[in-house]
Amino acid sequence: MATYALLNNIQLSLEKKLVGGISCDLQKAFDCVNHDILMQKLKYYGITDVAFKLLKSYLSNRYQRTVIKANNLNKLFSSWKIITCGVLQGSVLGPLLFLIYINDLPVSISKTAKSILFADDTSINVTYENKTEFRHTLQLAMIKINNWFQSNCLTLNYEKKLTFYIL
Repeated sequence: MATYALLNNIQLSLEKKLVGGISCDLQKAFDCVNHDILMQKLKYYGITDVAFKLLKSYLSNRYQRTVIKANNLNKLFSSWKIITCGVLQGSVLGPLLFLIYINDLPVSISKTAKSILFADDTSINVTYENKTEFRHTLQLAMIKINNWFQSNCLTLNYEKKLTFYIL
């Protein structure tokens, strides 16, 4: 569905305008979800009372460690560390909580660009008829995206995680 929406948006825009885009592939994005920010967003979306407490309990007081198996007899263990961010990727709730976490990204750029979200892959399209205004709008969209990622404790590595295209 996300691929169809992206291609359809590009096709409709190509008929009349310049089209450019930014594709963000957030590696390890599920591991970077800030629990405090997520809980604030859950409250904003109306998750309260028992459901809120249950989700808070689900995210709180989790520990992890690394185990390295050298051979069949020996194992090396790291010390236990508390997990302060991230959602479980293999769980049913992990992807849903991540989508709730990034759900407000499209609103932050809605006046300059159209975004299409699919899990940790995000595509942003900018269309404009005037070449000068197109460049300015694309730059403005990039600034807004960067600000949103910073305020939500998600980091973009511009060399590896962003792809720009102009058609």
